[in-house]
Amino acid sequence: MERKLTPFIVKDLEKKMVFLAGPRQVGKTYLAKSLSSKWPDLFYLNFDLDEDKKIFLKKQWSRSSQLVVMDEVHKWPKWKPLLKGVYDTEGIPPRIMVTGSARLNMYRRGGDSLAGRYFLYHLYPLTLSDLKEKFSLEEGLERLMLYGGFPEPFLSADQTEAARWRKSMIDRVVREDIQDLEPISKIQSMLILIELLRERVGSAISYSSIAEDLHVSPHTVKHWIDILENMYLVFKVAPYSKNIARAVTKEPKIYFYDTGMVRGNEGAVFENLVALSIKKHLHFLQDTRGEDNSLCYLRDREKREVDFVIAVNGKANLFVEAKLSDSNLSTSLKYYAGKFPSVGALQVVAKIDRGLNVDGISIEPASSWLSQLE
Repeated sequence: MERKLTPFIVKDLEKKMVFLAGPRQVGKTYLAKSLSSKWPDLFYLNFDLDEDKKIFLKKQWSRSSQLVVMDEVHKWPKWKPLLKGVYDTEGIPPRIMVTGSARLNMYRRGGDSLAGRYFLYHLYPLTLSDLKEKFSLEEGLERLMLYGGFPEPFLSADQTEAARWRKSMIDRVVREDIQDLEPISKIQSMLILIELLRERVGSAISYSSIAEDLHVSPHTVKHWIDILENMYLVFKVAPYSKNIARAVTKEPKIYFYDTGMVRGNEGAVFENLVALSIKKHLHFLQDTRGEDNSLCYLRDREKREVDFVIAVNGKANLFVEAKLSDSNLSTSLKYYAGKFPSVGALQVVAKIDRGLNVDGISIEPASSWLSQLE
């Protein structure tokens, strides 16, 4: 993914600031520092270091450097007005790249907007399209299912080490990063919420039900999940309803950026991986082409459900059903494909040797289809 984003980032750095957002420990700093191969005179600031924090707040970074990388500066409430003032006064050069493990286009405390002054990119964990040059498709899929796509646990290929890394990462995000941006008094309740979500992957989330378990209000649960989404721990997949009659559910599904977080059967892990791979692909198209797209799911009053709907410009473009081993055509997918013939339909199956075509609908090996999602 890093290699795919780099040419776009290099090009855009000549015009505006570039923001690179994504989960903690996904490789943002590595990507940013790798640009020293093009611009050797790179000035790096890490806002978590006191000395670098002072340099940023006093605006003392080198103006003669070819590239200035600012890491985690979103933790300062007025970071946007500071950068806006410098950019509007001095422009480029130097090239400026901001990286952060929170949604850089969401946190606007300080009230000043940077609209029109930056391009935003998203860095995701590894997915199958990143691995096809080093692993067979089958091996790549198996490793992603076992260890998730974050570089450290994936490369360790050790489930114990992956579990230790995962616990450390979650603790740091909740106890440090979230506290920097959204102080939460009930840290333990937030950690319990994460555990509850790990068991509910692939199911529509009831804020009321979770609120009862945590002894807080549904509004608080929704707010906490929004925070987890803003910190790139989870992402929501909302129900799709436009032009689809009788689609009435409003409850989102929750998936993890780290598929290793999923607790439950192998099918839930696989569904999370498919969701993540599609989400990553759609963000790539948004970031590099400006495409207006979204990932949803579909369920009607008769409980006919399709796992994913890819929408472009607000209209359904493709129905995708994810199955671990069932090569029989989903009856719900067949129903919606017949009802909306202008929308493509596809069933991806993890454990299938070859593709099929049933009633005009493709059933494809997941390894083949996922590897094509750039």
